[in-house]
Amino acid sequence: MPEPVAGPVPGSASESGSESGTGSGTGTGTGTGTSPETGTGSASGTGTGRFASGTLRGLGVGPGRTAGRVFRMAGPLPLPDPVREADPDRELGEALRALEAVSAELAARASAASDPAASAILEAQSFIAADPGLLESVQENVAAGMGAAHALDAACAGHREALLAAGGLFAERAADLDDIRNRAVAAVLGLPVPGVPDPGHPFVLVAEDLSPADTAGLDTRTVLALVTEKGGPTSHTAILARALGLPAVVACPGAMRVGEGTWAAVDGTTGEVRTGIGEEEAAGILRLAAADRLRQAASSGPGRTADGHPVELLLNIGSAADLAPGADAEGVGLFRTEFLFLDRREEPGFDEQVAAYEAVFRAFPGGKVVVRTLDAGSDKPLPFLGAAPEPNPALGVRGLRVARGRPGVLDTQLDAIAEAARVSGAQPWVMAPMVSTVAEADDFAARARARGITRVGAMIEVPAAALRADRLLERLDFLSIGTNDLSQYAFAADRQHGGLADLLDPWQPGLLALIAGCARAGLAAGKPVGVCGEAAADPLLAPVLAGLGVTSLSMSAPGLAPVRDALARRTLQRCREDARLALDADGPERAREAVAADR
Repeated sequence: MPEPVAGPVPGSASESGSESGTGSGTGTGTGTGTSPETGTGSASGTGTGRFASGTLRGLGVGPGRTAGRVFRMAGPLPLPDPVREADPDRELGEALRALEAVSAELAARASAASDPAASAILEAQSFIAADPGLLESVQENVAAGMGAAHALDAACAGHREALLAAGGLFAERAADLDDIRNRAVAAVLGLPVPGVPDPGHPFVLVAEDLSPADTAGLDTRTVLALVTEKGGPTSHTAILARALGLPAVVACPGAMRVGEGTWAAVDGTTGEVRTGIGEEEAAGILRLAAADRLRQAASSGPGRTADGHPVELLLNIGSAADLAPGADAEGVGLFRTEFLFLDRREEPGFDEQVAAYEAVFRAFPGGKVVVRTLDAGSDKPLPFLGAAPEPNPALGVRGLRVARGRPGVLDTQLDAIAEAARVSGAQPWVMAPMVSTVAEADDFAARARARGITRVGAMIEVPAAALRADRLLERLDFLSIGTNDLSQYAFAADRQHGGLADLLDPWQPGLLALIAGCARAGLAAGKPVGVCGEAAADPLLAPVLAGLGVTSLSMSAPGLAPVRDALARRTLQRCREDARLALDADGPERAREAVAADR
C-alpha cells in the first residue's frame, strides 16, 4: 500500500476525471433529512483542484469509523488594505483590548471544559494571548504606523516563527497563535470569528488544522469525525479528538480539496478517508459503526483475550478530576504529575503534592496506580525551574534529567508520594521519565526505595533504554513504554513536525521491534512491561502489542471499551500472529493493512 498521497490512489475509481476539473463532484442523492444517513443540501463541490471521489490516507488518531457529508472549516479573515493610521493611540487600544478579550474568552472556555486535557490546552492558549512579549510586539507595530488589525497579524506571525524555530512543544504552540490572530483580528474588524460550519445536520469536519478552542468546543452530536491536512499523533487535534471519542484522521494530504457536501467514509483506526461513496454506502457504514458501539458498550471487566490471557486496561490521567465515573479501568497506568506544576512560578509545596497524590490513591483503593515523576524541562517549560534556553530542547534537560541540576524537586516529590501512600494505605508504582542508562535507573531506584516505595520503574522513551531493557529490569520492577517519545527519538523526527507524521506512526515496524525487545526482557525477568503511549488506544494495534508480550495498556477513558472488545475477539495465538505480520511489514501502511486484512 502506498504512503500517504495528495490525491486519489492510482487505480481507484476516482483516478481519472475529477481531480483538476470544476465539475459538481456529485454524490448519490441530495438528501433532505436531518439524520447522518441523509443530511441536507446537495453533495456538490465546485472549485478548481477539488475532487469528489477517491481515497486519501493519513494517520488515524481517533479510532472508530463513520460516514457523512464533508464540510470544511472556514479560512482566516483577510486583512483590509494597509493604510497609515492617523491615531496610533486608538489603534493600540483596539488591538490590546482585542487580545485581552481573546485571553478572557479562552480562559472562560478552559474553566468550562469538562475534559482536563482540553482545559489545560485552552488555559495555555489564554496565557499566550496575554503574553507581555506579544503585547510589546503589537505596540511596536502600531508605533511603526500599522493599524490594529495589521499590528496584530504581524505580531502573531513574528511570535509564531520564533516558536517554530524553538522546536519541540514550543512549535506545537505556534498553531495556537494562528487562532489567537484570527480571533483578535475579527474582534478589531467587528466580524464573527471564522469557525466550525453549521450545515444543519451531522457532518464530517475537514480543516487544514483545528485550534484547541474549536476542537474542544465541538458538538459531538453533529460532528461525526475530524479530518485535517496538518497535525500528528500528539497534536492538539489528536489529543482532543481522543478525549471526545471522535473518529479522526490527521496529516491527510488533499483533504481540503474534497468538495463541500461530498459523502465520505472516515476510518480513524486505519487512517483511511474514502470520498464520494454515495448515500447508500454511507448509511451502511453508519449501521456498522452503531453496531460496533453497542458491542463495545456491552463489554466490561478486566482486559482479556478470547482465551483468557490477561492484558491490564488502565487509565492515563493528570489528576483525580480525570477519573471519569464508569470508565471500567483496572487502575491508573500513567498519572502525569506535571499537571500539578504547570504555569507555576513557585514549586508546589509538600502538603499540596501530598493532597493531590492521595486523592488519586483513594480513588483506587487496593488498585494499581502508576505515578510518573515530573516530566518537564526545556520542551515543557515550567517557570519555577528557571531553565536556561537550549539549542535543541528535545535533546536537553527534561524528565529525570531535571534532577541533575535540581535534585530537591525530585526528592520533595518522592517524599510527597511516599507520605500520600502512607496516609491512604496505597502501594503505588512509581516511575521516572526519560531514563536513558542503567546508572540513571540505579540512582532513581535508590532514591525511591529509600523512602519506602517498593515498586519502582522507568519510562522507556529513549532507544538506548529499550536496547538495555534487560539490564534495567535487573534494577527495576517494571517498565512502561511511551510510544510518542520513543518514536520521536528512534526516527529522529520532531513529534510536533506535521511533515514527518508518517515517521511517528506507531505502526512503524522499527518501533514495534523496540517494543518487542522490551517485552521479551520483561518475560525473561518475570516483570511487567506496559505501553502508556497513545498507541495503546488503537483497537487494531492493541492486540498486536499484546502479541508482542506487552502486559498492560494505558489510555484515556474513551479508548477502553474499543480496546477491551478488540482483545476479547482474538486469542493470544491470533495476537501473536498479528504481531508477526506487523513486524514483518516494510512500513506502517503495510503493517496496518496486513493486520486489518486478518480481522
